Amino acid sequence: MSDLPRKAVTRTAKLAALPLGFAGRATWGLGKRIVGESAEIVGRELQQRTAEQLFRVLGELKGGAMKFGQALSVFESALPEEVAGPYRAALTKLQEAAPPMPTRTVHAVLEERLGDDWHELFLEFEHKPSAAASIGQVHRGVWHDGREVAVKVQYPGAGEALLSDLNQLSRFARLLGPLIPGMDIKPLISELRDRVSEELDYGLEAQAQRAHAEEFADDPDVLVPAVVHQSEQVLVTEWIDGIPLSEVIAGGTQEQRDRAGQLLARFLFSGPVRTGLLHADPHPGNFRLLPGSDGGLGRDSWRLGVLDFGTVDRLPGGLPAPIGHSLRMTLEGDAQSVYELLCEEGFVKESIELDPDAVLDYVLPIIEPAQADEFTFTRTWMRSQAARIADPRSPAYQLGRQLNLPPAYLLIHRVTLSTIGVLCQLGATVRLRDELEEWLPGFLPEEEPAEEA
Repeated sequence: MSDLPRKAVTRTAKLAALPLGFAGRATWGLGKRIVGESAEIVGRELQQRTAEQLFRVLGELKGGAMKFGQALSVFESALPEEVAGPYRAALTKLQEAAPPMPTRTVHAVLEERLGDDWHELFLEFEHKPSAAASIGQVHRGVWHDGREVAVKVQYPGAGEALLSDLNQLSRFARLLGPLIPGMDIKPLISELRDRVSEELDYGLEAQAQRAHAEEFADDPDVLVPAVVHQSEQVLVTEWIDGIPLSEVIAGGTQEQRDRAGQLLARFLFSGPVRTGLLHADPHPGNFRLLPGSDGGLGRDSWRLGVLDFGTVDRLPGGLPAPIGHSLRMTLEGDAQSVYELLCEEGFVKESIELDPDAVLDYVLPIIEPAQADEFTFTRTWMRSQAARIADPRSPAYQLGRQLNLPPAYLLIHRVTLSTIGVLCQLGATVRLRDELEEWLPGFLPEEEPAEEA
């Protein structure tokens, strides 16, 4: 049996064993209840043990399991501290680390895709990967023209592994629900599965990265590395150094956190307007904090380096204008107009009639960051929002179950939530309203035409 099938069988076995492990935890919890411990204590311990097992298995896997782990990691801010605290390091590791391919396998892929003389394309090539993630790993090198480059090599059989893992995960998504209050896990896994073919296509990734690199070429705040070469299963781009956002989260200064948060929000809202594309994988492993183009390290000199354009949403004209319209009208307290717009866009099913004021009360706390001139994103705030939506006793929980998320907004919704999760991990103070006014279509009211004298 070759290495790849053996690893696939092992991975599938580990994933398949997870539901049995969860069942065992539930039996353990029932036993604790019988001997008299409170439901709250038992529930907390059960959740903690479940998280421990899940993170341990995900941390050992590639493919869909790690992709799911990366998506899960950005929602760490919503986890109760007693669960997130002990496993924060494990969650962070999922963002940009996985077991690497053997060197002989890397060489075989490069020979097949770049030719027998592939090594002549490089002045230098580091055989040890600098990063290994869910579908491929990155090697540092020097291109034949002297440019430092990142060489992204796709794992053989990555597509099959992704689909196999995600199919296994979807079978017990319900059991993972308690880990992330307010998050429906199954649509997240389904959406990741729908993106598999696109993310495996390095041609599409190269197109998206070129579009961003050209648009942001002279930008003082955002740097996107240029594409140097692309072939099936191999993508070569310019190398960029910098502080990984995961390190800024773990130990950055407040100045670095605030700057990174501001630029992350700016990139989220400006990217679709400027390129017609939404970068749809905003976990910290895909961002770097870089010195300014003038070498400065002051608060407003840091730049944001952006990597990995394998998953994008195509949005000609930027984010949909109804998002901006509804945000503005919510801030203005216009409950009826907000409700009518949500009905038009399909957020409220035709068969359901809701109280517009109740809908406004549901939405207002979520958009609190847009109400002030600046807002400090915290894990505490994120947890309070998750708890409000997830608590069955809460009016927000009952109303949320009656709302609908139209397919056209699914990826936008996930990217926005993920970005907010990263901002909360950073603990960044951000002038979000500035970015909305500058980049979000429909957020500012249209200017009335001037009356003729």
